[in-house]
Amino acid sequence: MSRIINWLGVAAGITTLLVVAVSFFVPWWHLTVGDDILQVNASPFNTNFGLFGAAFTVPLILALNLISILTLLASGAVMLLYSFIPTKSYAKDLLGFSYRKPLYALIFFVLGLIVTVSIAGVFGLNIPLMGTSNSSLPSSLLMGASVSAPVSTSFLLPFWLAIVGVVLCFAARLYHGRAFAQNPVSASVQPAKDLPPPQI
Repeated sequence: MSRIINWLGVAAGITTLLVVAVSFFVPWWHLTVGDDILQVNASPFNTNFGLFGAAFTVPLILALNLISILTLLASGAVMLLYSFIPTKSYAKDLLGFSYRKPLYALIFFVLGLIVTVSIAGVFGLNIPLMGTSNSSLPSSLLMGASVSAPVSTSFLLPFWLAIVGVVLCFAARLYHGRAFAQNPVSASVQPAKDLPPPQI
């Protein structure tokens, strides 16, 4: 009997775990102000800052990163488990637990960036979500002095890989709905029924 596998779920689970692993080394979003004046490496799993070459982290953000790591690791692992048993009675519960979480991580990350950039704009700092600009610090904060510096931001590979993971997760959910949810028993190989004895 051949095993029934949701291959889209396998791809989604592997991609989710890969996003977490890669994000330890490459951020989702990178900001540079001036010549190494300020750097921000941001992702839901590893966010750190650099000021004049000195790196540091914020304890609250570090705690949120840890929660995101554990949540997405669980999501990817459960998605993989589901993918190899999609016809079990509890498979849909496993899928329901796992397929939305990468989307939530992506949405909260993008919203966090938008809010941060908007708050910076209130203080006169022009920070684009993606691209380059010239940002001037408010003179009121510098005792009348005017200071400007180039600002460069970009979304890096793990961010785009996260989008691919979200698409695969929802594709796995849609495929489950079409192939298994309506009649899961029919998706597996059925044993042959006993035939009546031959008539003599």
